[in-house]
Amino acid sequence: AVHVPLFSGAIAEAKNLMMSSQNILSAADGHPVVAPTQDVVLGCYWLTATLGDQPADTSKLRIFSTQNEVLLALESKVVKLQEWVRVKVGDRMIVTTAGRVVFNQSLPVGRKPMDEASMEPLPFQNAHFDRKLLRVLVAELYRLYGSDVTATVVNDIKRLGFRYATQAGITVSAMDIPHPDSKWQIIRSTEKEVADVERMYRRGVMTDDERYRKVIELWQRAYEEVGKDTEEAFNKFSPIWMMMGSGARGNIQQIRQLAGMRGLMADPTGRIIDLPIQANFTEGLTVLEYFISTHGTRKGLADTALRTADSGYLTRRLVDVAQDVIVREEDCGTTNGIWIRDVTPERAKNDPIFEKIAGRVAAEDVSVGGKVLVPAGQSISDEAARAFIAAATPVKMRSVLVCEAREGVCRTCYGRNLATGKLVEIGEAVGVIAAQSIGEPGTQLTMRTFHTGGVAGVDITQGLPRVEELFEARIPKGKAIISEIDGELEIIRQEGARKVRVTSKEEFW
Repeated sequence: AVHVPLFSGAIAEAKNLMMSSQNILSAADGHPVVAPTQDVVLGCYWLTATLGDQPADTSKLRIFSTQNEVLLALESKVVKLQEWVRVKVGDRMIVTTAGRVVFNQSLPVGRKPMDEASMEPLPFQNAHFDRKLLRVLVAELYRLYGSDVTATVVNDIKRLGFRYATQAGITVSAMDIPHPDSKWQIIRSTEKEVADVERMYRRGVMTDDERYRKVIELWQRAYEEVGKDTEEAFNKFSPIWMMMGSGARGNIQQIRQLAGMRGLMADPTGRIIDLPIQANFTEGLTVLEYFISTHGTRKGLADTALRTADSGYLTRRLVDVAQDVIVREEDCGTTNGIWIRDVTPERAKNDPIFEKIAGRVAAEDVSVGGKVLVPAGQSISDEAARAFIAAATPVKMRSVLVCEAREGVCRTCYGRNLATGKLVEIGEAVGVIAAQSIGEPGTQLTMRTFHTGGVAGVDITQGLPRVEELFEARIPKGKAIISEIDGELEIIRQEGARKVRVTSKEEFW
């Protein structure tokens, strides 16, 4: 059905709220929803690629006084897209490629941003753009120039990507798939090791459980070794490798199954079968190998059907609980807040501390080096959040968990609306947004429960069932032994790790 907004109110709503150019950032995490994918990514990846690493001696490279000269040389076929050149950009001479100069023509390089006082204009983009970097670029464009400019630039990038994906003529051929010579040597040596394990089992040296675990471990190692050799055998300009490397389509596991070996499969109960599929899809599978691989395929299809229903039901329950959480007032006036301590660059590598701090409102003055960077009651900017992490400064900030508003929550406790990058507006249904943000990726989560063959005696619950377990505060089915003895617990923090020491009060004679 086609829905046409007729009245002035409906037209205004469609223009200001529903247009795709007004919904560039996701309300769930603040990352761009509108970002290049597939062919566009592939085209941009090929366009900004380089022939080898940047040369140490740049004096022999062609020099151009303007970017237009590079484009002219490209049209005249004097230089190639991936060829290194030196070109003057602004008042600097930079080493880049002709393709990157073409890519930058679509960008507002050097244009004044919306907030000139605190923002620098977008510099010349001298990078090899894959899917991840293109997303970062879209986020940066939105931060500097707002939705209208971003929408126009993303459209230009789309045209550019399609054009150069076509010009590159990238396609898939069976000839593009290399087969590592070492594959069968690795498989034969693993078969010998497996035969030794079987012999030890028959002699009664090991149990059936130990034999099973050892065989799985040996074949897993062989799969990794073959996979590594397969990766090394690929030419980095091979069409299949570029599709995977750019993030346009496929992943390294699929390439390993295409050119290396398929590896271990699970049976209908989820138990790993200790007989691997040695062939890959290019060589073709035997009847037995094909039969073994049907288990996984069937489970995948059944999972998808079940997951959709379960995910929808979880979303419904979450919305039901959170629907009355609406931003009702400016400031509830609470003096409470939540401390984010142990703010260190090391922890920030693994823990999303930046996301926890940026966009929140400070509950107390936050100082770095004796200077107040963010006064109480002010929103913490991205730059300030980075400064706190670099200086390892603990932050006390407002949170909806301590909000004292009589109904719903207040703007100050909630902080930034991730979809706009500004402080949330009064009347925003933040509860429903939170519920849908958790429910929406639910269909992408796995429903698989891995049986690793008696390891720790408990299956690992993952994906959607685990999310449900957390929200319903259910006690997990199996309980893991945390400590063999009773006593006092001491947490020892080390760089990149955390150790736990249990000291018993019992006296052992």
